[in-house]
Amino acid sequence: MKLPILIVQFANEITPQEIQLFRGAVIASLNEKDILFHNHTEDGVVYRYPRIQYKRIHKKAAIVCVKEGIKSIGELFCAGDYQYKIGEREVDMQIESINTYQCDIDFCEVPMRYRILNWLPLNSENYKEYQAIESMTQRITFLEEKLVGNLLSFFTEMGFRAEQKIELHITDITSQRLAHYKGVKLMAFDIEFKVNLTLPQYIGLGKSVSVGFGTLTKIINSSQAE
Repeated sequence: MKLPILIVQFANEITPQEIQLFRGAVIASLNEKDILFHNHTEDGVVYRYPRIQYKRIHKKAAIVCVKEGIKSIGELFCAGDYQYKIGEREVDMQIESINTYQCDIDFCEVPMRYRILNWLPLNSENYKEYQAIESMTQRITFLEEKLVGNLLSFFTEMGFRAEQKIELHITDITSQRLAHYKGVKLMAFDIEFKVNLTLPQYIGLGKSVSVGFGTLTKIINSSQAE
C-alpha cells in the first residue's frame, strides 16, 4: 500500500513543551478551521487517527499530514498568516520546506529498525498492570504487544490489511519518564525496535500523536541522532 504524506517544515525552533502551543497557534490562524486540524466537533472530541499532526523535527516546528490531511493543509497556505503567538512569545514563522512523498507500507523479509520518541502506550489501568510486572523481559513483551496494537490500529485507519504476522521486537528502551498531557501523568518511553514492516517516517503511534508524542523515525545506523 502506498500512503501519501506531506511534511511542512518550519525554520523556527520550538521546545518539546511548545508543541501544543504551536498547534493552538496554527488553529487560531485559520479562517475555516477544518476539523482535521483539531479533531473536535460541537459534540466533543473525534476519536480517530489524526490526519494532521504537529511535531518537533530536528528541533524545529513541523506539521505532518497523512492522506486526507494533505488536502486540508491547503487552508494553512490560503490563510497565509504565520505570525504566531506561542505561549508568551510572538513568532514570525518561516516555512523552510514542503515535502510530499508516497510511502510503501508493506511486509519485508529483512526486519527494519526504528526509533519511537515520547511514546505513550499506557493508560492509567494498564500502567498499574505494567508496574506490577517484576520481570524486565515480561515488561518488554507487554510493551511489544501494545506497539503491535498501535500498528494494527494505524493500519485499520489507513486501509491497510496486515495479511502476515507482525514480528516485532523492542531492542532497547533508551528512556522512560513521566509526561504531563492535559493534566494527566502518563509514562513516556523512547524505544528502539525492529519489525518486518516498512513504515513512514515521522508518523505518530500511541496516544496523543497529534501533538508530537510517539513520533517514529527509521534508524539508518547506530549513531543516528534525533
